[in-house]
Amino acid sequence: MIVFPNAKINLGLNIVSRRPDGYHDLLTIFYPVGRYAGTPSDSGRLADIIEITPSTSDTDSMKVTGRHIDCHMHDNLVWKALQLFRKSVPDLPTVDIKLEKHLPDGAGMGGGSADASFTLRALNEIAGNPITMDDLARMALNLGADCPFFIYNTPCIGTGTGEILTPVSLDLGNYTLAVLKPSEGISTRDAFARITPSVPTYTPEKLLDMPVEQWRDRMTNDFEQPMFALHPELREIKEYLYESGAVYASMTGSGSAFYGLFNNPEKARQCACEAPTPFTAVSSLFL
Repeated sequence: MIVFPNAKINLGLNIVSRRPDGYHDLLTIFYPVGRYAGTPSDSGRLADIIEITPSTSDTDSMKVTGRHIDCHMHDNLVWKALQLFRKSVPDLPTVDIKLEKHLPDGAGMGGGSADASFTLRALNEIAGNPITMDDLARMALNLGADCPFFIYNTPCIGTGTGEILTPVSLDLGNYTLAVLKPSEGISTRDAFARITPSVPTYTPEKLLDMPVEQWRDRMTNDFEQPMFALHPELREIKEYLYESGAVYASMTGSGSAFYGLFNNPEKARQCACEAPTPFTAVSSLFL
């Protein structure tokens, strides 16, 4: 079986409170991107490739190719997803897994989380779907706060630590996405340490009633200002997106990737082509 784990972007990301357990409650809209990466309709690089085949030995194996990630196999979320699934379905036959990485790490696009969740979904199908989608999402939460979103892989408002998901009717198919990522990554732990929680003026429900062109300065990512102070070059990336014709631009997640929504596909491609960042991608936003 071959699956193509796609990325996500955050439309707004507000940290509303710090919890007694040390985690934070947030408010965001998750939107899947790169769902058609690698197909004729979308030549972008916003999806990884996972191939799972029956093993000829009595042990599982895993091989990672593509973009280099500094991670031991047993620490990779794909491997952890396999071990977690085996606890619920111990009679799953042994498998060989090949992971080809295209999504950048340290980007705030959920690459590792997507890989883990798509692995759970694929293993569940291989096993005959013994686990419901909702139970699979609860299982995925053990691997990361973003993982449940990728089980459903549809636009959702995220609350709690991001694991409480409410599907929303949102289709950005009329826009083209450009993603720019600088060489620097941002530690999620360091990013959260610089946040002062607050309740946003505009909630996702209010913003979804507005045209995308009115999101600027209303739909905000709380990580941007602390990261701009720490890495001034990040502000320049966002400004470049607007100067290139984006109708809305933002950091995604805790960074360091930025994206722009363009109503002109050619401007999106030109933006990515001329961008001063080592990683760029252009993608349609069809669901």
